[in-house]
Amino acid sequence: MKCYLASMFCFLAIGYTSAQTNTATSPQSTSNTCYWQQHVDYKMTIDMDVNTYQYKGKQTLAYTNNSPDVLKRVYYHLYFNAFQPGSEMDVRSRTIADPDRRVKDRISKLQPDEIGFIKVISLTQNGTALHYETVGTVLEVDLAKPIQPGETVTFDMDFNAQVPLQIRRSGRNNKEGVALSMAQWYPKMAEYDFEGWHADPYIGREFHGVWGNFDVKITIDKNYVIGGTGYLQNPNQIGHGYETEKVKRPKTDKLTWHFVAPNVHDFTWAADPDYIHDTMQVPDGPMLHFFYKNSLTKEQKTNWKQLQPKSVELMHYFSKAIGNYPYNQYSIIQGGDGGMEYGMCTLILGEGSFDGLKGVIAHEMAHTWFQFLLATNESKHPWMDEGFATYIENAAINSVFNEGKANPSAEAYDAYIYLAKSGIEQPLTTHSDRYNFNRAYGIASYSKGAVFLAQLEYIMGAEYLKQTIQQYFKDFAFKHPTPNDIIRTAEKISGLELDWYLTDFAQTTNTIDYGVKVIESNTVTLERIGLMPMPIDVTVTYTDGSVQDFYIPLQMMRGEKPTTATLLKDWAWAYPTYTFQTKKPIKSVEIDPKNLMADIHKENNKK
Repeated sequence: MKCYLASMFCFLAIGYTSAQTNTATSPQSTSNTCYWQQHVDYKMTIDMDVNTYQYKGKQTLAYTNNSPDVLKRVYYHLYFNAFQPGSEMDVRSRTIADPDRRVKDRISKLQPDEIGFIKVISLTQNGTALHYETVGTVLEVDLAKPIQPGETVTFDMDFNAQVPLQIRRSGRNNKEGVALSMAQWYPKMAEYDFEGWHADPYIGREFHGVWGNFDVKITIDKNYVIGGTGYLQNPNQIGHGYETEKVKRPKTDKLTWHFVAPNVHDFTWAADPDYIHDTMQVPDGPMLHFFYKNSLTKEQKTNWKQLQPKSVELMHYFSKAIGNYPYNQYSIIQGGDGGMEYGMCTLILGEGSFDGLKGVIAHEMAHTWFQFLLATNESKHPWMDEGFATYIENAAINSVFNEGKANPSAEAYDAYIYLAKSGIEQPLTTHSDRYNFNRAYGIASYSKGAVFLAQLEYIMGAEYLKQTIQQYFKDFAFKHPTPNDIIRTAEKISGLELDWYLTDFAQTTNTIDYGVKVIESNTVTLERIGLMPMPIDVTVTYTDGSVQDFYIPLQMMRGEKPTTATLLKDWAWAYPTYTFQTKKPIKSVEIDPKNLMADIHKENNKK
């Protein structure tokens, strides 16, 4: 399909110069492409009953169809409906080969006052009542009138909901005693993009959302402290350490917290009457907010205090390595269940050791870039979310905590190689809900995804990878990048052809296995045993004790990485062996001495 710039349907790619204010910024043209994305503006008012854990909500949603398509239906996610006996999440949790120990059969045992639900009471489109049906965790909506390309329509909804006992991520009264961890808690418009609708049921994995602006008012018991997405608009009315000036607040049983979040694709909050609230300013960056329970032990509170300046360093590291954090606040909140990234905040476990907390804070903060700002569809491409965050997390911890590791991603390599040999690996193209084993999903998404970037350093060189990550952020922040976008960015930066790498490493389970086959005096023969091609770094040690590095380019790369090694002729993939000669007698030969190639049988790399 040709892209005519004169067509109203061919939009310039949209980027945002800043999100530092409480209003949305203007779109800026960044490239003459046919990229488009939908837009939503949410206005919500919530009245929470902290005794019954039920809340009533009103939502006004302005939806702009930036696509070239006429939309006859829309879909909402109703994530809390997953926490009911018999739900898809419940059944899958009990029938997968290796059940998640945190979930197992817990959903099946929930009582009526412990389940989660979101019940839509009424829904209109521009004032006209709509027909809709709740199907598990998805609301299917027939429109009164199709939404034309470029049109903005308003949906008004009343809904009632109940917060589930915390099973996974969201919920109430978790094992750490946090009252309310409110993630994926509201009727959320499903994303529609060049691939169509993404109205996936919530079975337990990841999310995908529409970029937009949120205006949220939460009315709750006056003793509760809230932290989460967005900028608090009424600190003087709320108090709890937020007030900018001392004012006398009216006597009431409830307070209404008003938050505004510009240019985000989700809104999350947590609330507890026992929260301590600390702040720390990142120089030339955001204000960091820390929420953790006063009931923590003295040692645990000390951990939270000690990690606050380190969190400032981590924020600085990520902004320098990837791109500037574009909002003026970020919150780290004890949510009481693992760790999960959200808009302008994260919910984490609060009772862990110092090392445990530093790891989860680094990982979840890294997610601010890899998935929240670079908003991949993490249901379809969890490795671009979890894996890229793991890669940069490992690099950040190595730097900020002075760990001195030669390869910060070494553990990710080991985990991936274990998976590749296990017989249960599935390609990275597998939808996150379609893995046969939780273990296979975890290693593929976190470890193999991290190796994807780390190994790019081996293929194209450290400086080109650094530039690739920064350019990727510059081009695709506030958008929905796909796997092709990261590899095309790498190609443009390096001048190399790299589609083979995306194909073999992400779209197949082909493995890398090269070996030293024969050494005869000053002649070396290498062999390719695995199906996946790679360029080869090889070090030769001579009988006189001297050492020489060689570089064998992969022919299909159509170029070489910057290197000081002796350049040899290309190795075409189809040839199973490769022979080269040296000028001196050889003592030993080693392929990839720095272990930056994910070769699954390293024992044959040296002879």
